[in-house]
Amino acid sequence: MIDRSPPGARTTASSARLPVAAGLGRGFVLASVFVCAACGLVYELELVAVASSLVGDSVTQASVVLSVMVFAMGVGSLLAKRLPCHAAAGFGYVEALLALAGGGSAMALYACFSWLGEARIALVAISFAIGVLIGAEMPLLMTLIQRIRQQDAGGALADLFAADYVGALVGGLTFPFLLLPLFGQLTGALLTGVVNVLAGGLVVQWLFRHDLPTRVRWRLLGANGCVLVLLLCGTAFVAPFERAARQAVYGGDVRVAVRSGEQELVLTGGATRAAWPDAGELRLFRDGRLAVRGPRAHARHEALVGPAMESGPHGRVLVLGGGDGLSAREVLHRPGVGRVTVVEPDSALVRLARRDPGLLALNDGALDDPRVRVVTADAFEWLRDRAASGRLRYDVIVAALPAPSDAATSKLYSQEFYGLAARALSAEGRLAVRAGSPDADPHAFWTVDATLRAAGLTTCPYAREAEDRGYLLARRAGGVSGPVSEASPRRCGPPGGRLAAGARLAERADGEELPPSTLMHPRYPG
Repeated sequence: MIDRSPPGARTTASSARLPVAAGLGRGFVLASVFVCAACGLVYELELVAVASSLVGDSVTQASVVLSVMVFAMGVGSLLAKRLPCHAAAGFGYVEALLALAGGGSAMALYACFSWLGEARIALVAISFAIGVLIGAEMPLLMTLIQRIRQQDAGGALADLFAADYVGALVGGLTFPFLLLPLFGQLTGALLTGVVNVLAGGLVVQWLFRHDLPTRVRWRLLGANGCVLVLLLCGTAFVAPFERAARQAVYGGDVRVAVRSGEQELVLTGGATRAAWPDAGELRLFRDGRLAVRGPRAHARHEALVGPAMESGPHGRVLVLGGGDGLSAREVLHRPGVGRVTVVEPDSALVRLARRDPGLLALNDGALDDPRVRVVTADAFEWLRDRAASGRLRYDVIVAALPAPSDAATSKLYSQEFYGLAARALSAEGRLAVRAGSPDADPHAFWTVDATLRAAGLTTCPYAREAEDRGYLLARRAGGVSGPVSEASPRRCGPPGGRLAAGARLAERADGEELPPSTLMHPRYPG
């Protein structure tokens, strides 16, 4: 019989001495491919999630991780060409290193962010290392599976890629629906590394044990054992590691740290002296970004809420975001308020605002006021549902939202979002938006302004005199309320108090017309 297989595939079944039948051995190799592919995708998603949480701008972080990793996979495939004669041992060492690098990647990134203050360089380095090791897997596995049973190279590749892609599917679904909810980012990555090292080590140590010299087998066993011990010890020390990292980032008076499905919430200071003697000014951090800073937060929420509440009817008020209760507090301080609806996606933040003594002292228990109804929902989806149903309209809408830093938050500053908000306004309704600094980041500020106007709203920019923070008060075109003068829709009457009207700001805006931000064309920098 003539052998018609490609030259590269001319191996014999006798070249691998297996403890089981060739078909069963081949099945074990494909099962290892499945598990390792699932672990590899979990590492990729874990890096994106951690980097987005620490640095922000999920689109940029995903682009960096995926592009660097795919490039590194090509490098790893080329490097694996040097190991065809040592495929079993090479695969064992590659899986041990991959389990260590991937399993410890989240802790390494968090450590760099906490103690070095920078995680971007570490993100690129870790992505490259993991990509090289993942790229080295397939050539080595191709060699191993061909040693088990002679097969056409195309058929062998098809089997390997099928197992690889199905494993990636399982890994991609396991990460958000199982690992994150049950174990969190750090422990989830470490446990994935444990599965990875066991899958790779068992195949080499058991299936190909006759092909390995005794000394090489013991070295591999030692390497796998060390990696396994390190990963398991890491899972045991996740809690003290996180406490130490938070103290490095937030200082020594961290007293509350909660990881919700939406974000990480950290409270420092603000407790009673008897319970927390060293507590300083209360600060609330959301994913590492300062969101509330003691009593001075009152002034900022007063600047956001005050002009909208004082320039027309305000019996029905909608607060988008504002789970800390500070915007609701300012709303309730005005007479004539009948009903306040707070839409906040993070129920953990609402619970914290209702139970923590420091936050309760700041928001005066506003979320428990009988006039307040709290809805746990995404602001965009909630507004879209209300627009479709045509239900109750609001006199005032307060957008107490986090600054646009990624795709999830940028949509809350889009033309589509403001269009939905405009449909929820009454005839004389007003929309209050904080838009950042008109001096430090004029592009972002005036992009918000242009986006509001593109949604059919008339805008009035204003700022606090004491600090560099800008706000926008908008109303439906043709409305009669608000501090916007009749002479020019871009000129504002004085909002009163310590707020400077937007004449200076409006003049600056007239010189440059920026395009609006939309869902398909977000224009806010990350």
